[in-house]
Amino acid sequence: MKRLLFICLTVLCVLPVSAQKFALIDMEYILKNIPGYEMTNEQLNQASEKWQAEVEALQQEAQNMYKKYQSDLVFLSAEMKSQREEEIVKKEQEAADLKRQYFGPEGELYKKRQSLMQPIQDEIYNAVKEISEEQGYQVVVDRASAMSIIFASPKIDISDEVLAKLGYSK
Repeated sequence: MKRLLFICLTVLCVLPVSAQKFALIDMEYILKNIPGYEMTNEQLNQASEKWQAEVEALQQEAQNMYKKYQSDLVFLSAEMKSQREEEIVKKEQEAADLKRQYFGPEGELYKKRQSLMQPIQDEIYNAVKEISEEQGYQVVVDRASAMSIIFASPKIDISDEVLAKLGYSK
């Protein structure tokens, strides 16, 4: 009796799982084949380099102030030493604040990336959703970010279908 109950429960658990359809996409592959993504990346890189140069200029200025302070140290009074030290600390803080403003968690680079990438990501999401609804997929997994996938059949990869839906077919 227990054996029969175990078999029935096993069958009931396996049947719903076997009826589900799965698909994979490779987000990296999809993004590499969208020309707008490359242009967006280039814009982000240019902005990042420009902002990094500004931060580095302030950091260099602080270093130069410190070197000058070190060389003038013997000639400075206690009051002048403290004044120079405050100026150096202020300049270093200014560089750190600018770096946080540009590259922090809610910084300019993050905001710019969101504003430029969100439309592309939304477009891909909508294409995946349409394909999933048309073909009856219950789950679509991103192969690029799913570290736990050891093997997946290329037959269930719908990346090229997504690109075709977006108008970037090969």
